[in-house]
Amino acid sequence: MWIYLVIALVVVPMLVPLAIFRLAPTRGRRWKLAPFVALGVGVAAVLLVTMLRGPVTVRRGTFHLAYSIGLQHGILIVGLYVVATCGSLLLSGYKHIVIFGLGNLVAVVVLAVLTADGFASLWCFYAAVTSGAISLHLRYAKPHKDRPYALT
Repeated sequence: MWIYLVIALVVVPMLVPLAIFRLAPTRGRRWKLAPFVALGVGVAAVLLVTMLRGPVTVRRGTFHLAYSIGLQHGILIVGLYVVATCGSLLLSGYKHIVIFGLGNLVAVVVLAVLTADGFASLWCFYAAVTSGAISLHLRYAKPHKDRPYALT
């Protein structure tokens, strides 16, 4: 449970904006992405401190696991998590990453409507599936010219 929560709540909100920052096609784009990196680090710090203070629990729900870390202002923190991760995707500067970001926003809304207490569990299942798709794309896609999908 702890390994899962550290990855989902601490690593992901820092890693996604940082990865997109590092992929940025221009210096100007990196300046636009820097606030998302900072926001991701801030959200991760709040979630880590909350987890360390406890209590951290998990219970079995219908088709999901319901995690609880005793987070105060949960809607705000989760909203900032989504802004840091999906927002960085939307401002990436690459058409396919922007489309992926839009897909993530749709997934966030659908999962939030389906279940609030199972959101973390289902969101990470979705992330695992999309990570597999990205891995397959990177492994089997034809090589491209330098930055062919960059938005102008």
